[in-house]
Amino acid sequence: MNALLITGTDTDAGKTVLTTALIAYWQKYCQSRSLGVMKPLQTGIGDRETYGQLFQLDQPPELLNPLHFTAPLAPPIAADLEGRQVQLEPVWQAFETLRSQRDFVLVEALGGLGSPVTHSTTVADWAWDWHLPAVLVVPVKLGAIGQAVANVALARQMKVHLRGIVLNCIRSTSIEEIENWASVSLIQRLTGLPVLGLIPHLADPTDVEKLAQIAADLDLERLIPEAL
Repeated sequence: MNALLITGTDTDAGKTVLTTALIAYWQKYCQSRSLGVMKPLQTGIGDRETYGQLFQLDQPPELLNPLHFTAPLAPPIAADLEGRQVQLEPVWQAFETLRSQRDFVLVEALGGLGSPVTHSTTVADWAWDWHLPAVLVVPVKLGAIGQAVANVALARQMKVHLRGIVLNCIRSTSIEEIENWASVSLIQRLTGLPVLGLIPHLADPTDVEKLAQIAADLDLERLIPEAL
C-alpha cells in the first residue's frame, strides 16, 4: 500500500501538524516523486482549508476531501443534521483514483482511532477495511501514556498495522514535563511500538520551512521510507 494513515488518540492530538510536516518535507526533498494528500471525511472547517493555504497540491478538491459535512461534529451526527448518510464507497473510489495517480498518499483521519465514522463503524474499522498502515499521534500531556496504551490496544484488536507513535507537544513543554507525562521508554515498553519522534510546540504552525525540518528529525525510515 503506497499510503499512510495519520491518526491520533483524539481530536486535536496533532494529526494536522504531522501531516503538514510530512507534506512540507516531501515537497522540499522529494520533488522527483508525486505526493497525494487526502482528508477523506471532514466536518466543519479544518484540514482541507489548511492544506490549501500552505501548499500547492495540484489535485482536484474532490480528491482532497471527497466527503464533507457542515457541522463540526462526529460524522454520523453531522450527516443526520443534514438528512444525509455517510457514504464511504465514493470516498474509497476517490482514494483509489488518487493512489493510482501518485507515488504516495498521505491520508489524515478524523478524531481518534475510536472516533465514529458511521453509526456502526469507527476510524479503526475504516483503517482495517482499507488495509492502511498507520501512525498514531499522541499529545504530550498528563495521561498521554494511558492514551497511547489504550489506542494501541484498540489498533491491535482491530488488526490495524501501526508503524509507530509520534509524540506532539500541544503547548510549550519542558524536557522534564515530557519525560514525566510521556516517557518514551515507558510508552515503548507498554505498547511494544517504537516512538518515531517528538514534534515540538510550534508558535507558528504555518511555517513550512520549520515543518519540513520537524519531519526531517522524525524516524522517516520507519514512518515513510518512500520519502528517502
